[in-house]
Amino acid sequence: AAAKGTLARFVDKYLYHMRLSEETLQEVSERFRKEMEKGLGADTNPTASVKMLPSFVRSTPDGTEDGDFLALDLGGTNFRVLRVRVSDNGLQKVEMESQIYEIHEDLMRGSGAQLFDHIAECLANFMEKLKIKDKKLPLGFTFSFPCHQTKLDESILVTWTKGFKCSSVEGKDVVSLLRKAIKKRGDFDIDIVAVVNDTVGTMMTCGYDDHNCEVGLIVGTGTNACYMEEMRHIDLVEGDEGRMCINMEWGAFGDDGALNDIRTGVRPRDRHGLAQPRFEKMISGMYMGELVRLILVKMAKEGLLFRGKLTSDLRTTGHFETRYVSAIEKEKEGLQKAHEILTKLGLEPSHEDCLATHRICQIVSTRSANLCGATLAAVLRRIKENKGVDRLRSTVGVDGSVYKKHPHFARRLHKTVRKLLPDCEIRFVRSEDGSGKGAAMVTAVAYRLAAQHKARQKILEALKLSHEQLLEVKRRMRVEMEKGLGKETHAKATVKMLPTYVCSTPDGTEKGDFLALDLGGTNFRVLLVRVRNGMRRGVEMHNKIYSIPLEIMQGTGEELFDHIVHCISDFLEYMGMKGVSLPLGFTFSFPCKQTSLDEGILLKWTKGFKATGCEGEDVVSLLKEAIHRREEFDLDVVAVVNDTVGTMMTCGYEDPYCEVGLIVGERTAACSHNACYMEEMRNVELVEGDEGRMCINMEWGAFGDSGCLDDIRTEFDLAVDELSLNPGKQRFEKMISGMYLGEIVRNILIDFTKRGLLFRGRISERLKTRGIFETKFLSQIESDCLALLQVRSILQHLGLESTCDDSIIVKEVCTVVARRAAQLCGAGMAAVVDKIRENRGLDFLKVTVGVDGTLYKLHPHFSTVMHETVKQLSPKCEVTFLQSEDGSGKGAALITAVACRIREAGQR
Repeated sequence: AAAKGTLARFVDKYLYHMRLSEETLQEVSERFRKEMEKGLGADTNPTASVKMLPSFVRSTPDGTEDGDFLALDLGGTNFRVLRVRVSDNGLQKVEMESQIYEIHEDLMRGSGAQLFDHIAECLANFMEKLKIKDKKLPLGFTFSFPCHQTKLDESILVTWTKGFKCSSVEGKDVVSLLRKAIKKRGDFDIDIVAVVNDTVGTMMTCGYDDHNCEVGLIVGTGTNACYMEEMRHIDLVEGDEGRMCINMEWGAFGDDGALNDIRTGVRPRDRHGLAQPRFEKMISGMYMGELVRLILVKMAKEGLLFRGKLTSDLRTTGHFETRYVSAIEKEKEGLQKAHEILTKLGLEPSHEDCLATHRICQIVSTRSANLCGATLAAVLRRIKENKGVDRLRSTVGVDGSVYKKHPHFARRLHKTVRKLLPDCEIRFVRSEDGSGKGAAMVTAVAYRLAAQHKARQKILEALKLSHEQLLEVKRRMRVEMEKGLGKETHAKATVKMLPTYVCSTPDGTEKGDFLALDLGGTNFRVLLVRVRNGMRRGVEMHNKIYSIPLEIMQGTGEELFDHIVHCISDFLEYMGMKGVSLPLGFTFSFPCKQTSLDEGILLKWTKGFKATGCEGEDVVSLLKEAIHRREEFDLDVVAVVNDTVGTMMTCGYEDPYCEVGLIVGERTAACSHNACYMEEMRNVELVEGDEGRMCINMEWGAFGDSGCLDDIRTEFDLAVDELSLNPGKQRFEKMISGMYLGEIVRNILIDFTKRGLLFRGRISERLKTRGIFETKFLSQIESDCLALLQVRSILQHLGLESTCDDSIIVKEVCTVVARRAAQLCGAGMAAVVDKIRENRGLDFLKVTVGVDGTLYKLHPHFSTVMHETVKQLSPKCEVTFLQSEDGSGKGAALITAVACRIREAGQR
């Protein structure tokens, strides 16, 4: 034992430069990470040694794959044809049948047409045997030669290797050549879906059994790895969404000298005469035995082994095979094997020679496993960073003779990875038949994705509106507007077209101090608004928010209005204006019937208010009575308004062309979706007089309540309507307003999940919860600058465990639903602006729309789509959209200011 230890120390010392410290391995890992980035970058890829080739495989198996597939595995003098049957039925079963066919040397050196004709003939023979020639089955093609892949089913052969020299194939797409050969025969047809390499096949085979598998590794005669990369980092392929498998071609790491200064003892023509510092030559089976042979030769020449004797066998390249290294390192019979192998090479080894050879094999294979672990750690670290997780749980699918047959390689590799990545849980799974079954799996996944995509598109089709449908919505809105304006038809009209008695927009000459009261929920605001004209034209605002206790909300009307007046009194004191009598504008966001500018009859309370003695009464009178009861101050209540009109007036102060108001928000205000515009008095049949104009509060959220939109409402709209607080009412609003959009999305996601098209068919309790999809989530999910990683974290926040593919689908659903909402809103707006244009007998109208609401302001695409729709549907109008600031406060004050200006002008 002492002698054995001494000898081991001697060999260790002799080969000290092949033993790598943890620091060196970290350095190798870091350098490899930089090489990966070079390979991914469009500018740096041409000079990168690690090519990072896109494979166009965009998803790993999720276990729901199903079907009958063919696979073709061409990588040498023999090739295989396989039939792979994948069944889901909750059992995940794979059945395989295969046959090996030979490729004769004359075919390997003949024309490409002859080679592919032979492959087609073998395919026909295989299908004939299995009696499946009449079926058009999908096929995956493993083609293990250097290729440039441009699509999943298109791969250009760069150069032949492995003794193949067929003419007219290099520079051509091998899939096209195979298709051509099959078409020429005409006796069967197949659908070639994918062409892959064996590394990708390995990842996909393991991914079927372990859904965490996102890395493929081969350590055999050669070595390579692949992994799932975020599309946003792959410059060589268009698009930023989702992931794609990258075939790294990592064997070339070090070709540019990146490993020259790492003390590995493997340098070009160094003093040991060992191989170049090319990564593959330091790791793979093809070179491992050769490295051991070179070391044995060197030590024998120096008289350190075999008593200085060399044989011609030991001198011959390739005579010390890698399988010898595996045999010599076996625990029990290793030394005996060393003796047998060295004897076979014509040597007469002593016991010490066998011990030294055993140790040399250990050092060479350990270095190989360590280097492989260092680069694999770089890949896993990148995946961890891409995912933004503190602790990565991932699986590596592995194949290759060195990994599988060497007695210690796998264990050493695992140990290195765990040492370099203490914050990751990495599992290694052995692949069974990555090149055959793997090609079928890539095809099965592609088929599943295509079938699921088709099924989803079919469902979403109902939410995609054509130009003709939108024109029809515009036409129907116009019909409903006319009904609302007409005296005879008003009672039955769904779009009520209520007169607001606001007869003018600001002209810029307004001036003075005004109070505004904004009551629309449990909090209300009192505002002082100073309007200046002339050189210092502008609006200055001061406000204070007050709460309304529950007992007052649900007490008597007198108590409620006394509380409001008490708050106004507090505000006037706070502003130092107690004795001043100011004109007041009252934004009252509850259903009202207006009979004049300063009279609004409350139809019914909403939002939890139940104060008695108010419904059916004029709210302005109730406020005035409360002011008189207090006997502290007097106020001139000039106008009662809704927030849509306030929005138009606020923007009208900035832009004289503003004659339309629009709110697109959530249902937190009385109106989450409404519009108003300046109508000619002659068309307003509910109000006496034909001169001038009046602002009409359309209350267009109820458009469609008559059934006129039933042909474009989907099953999801019906489901949302049915469970709402007011079924059958406000149908247009329910297709547009933020709160309902989230519910539509949630219903679609449930439908997709039930059909197995999302979340792997698993419906979480959270997804069943109404209202979890707020507008802000819709806006965030659709944000262009938001990576899918963040979409996943939003879904996680909602309790929805999603894959990368799921995130893309959720984003698409949000896009479709929000786009339809914006288009419908645009169709309604087109009806309004065209009516204004026709009212005035103009060929062309220039008009501005004042807009408010969270959906319009915060959603990244809503406003753009809506503007485009208006432009397409009303080409004779030039419509500008102006965002409003505080229509319910500032707007109420401006309505009051305009009314005062007109009143004063009338008195002069």
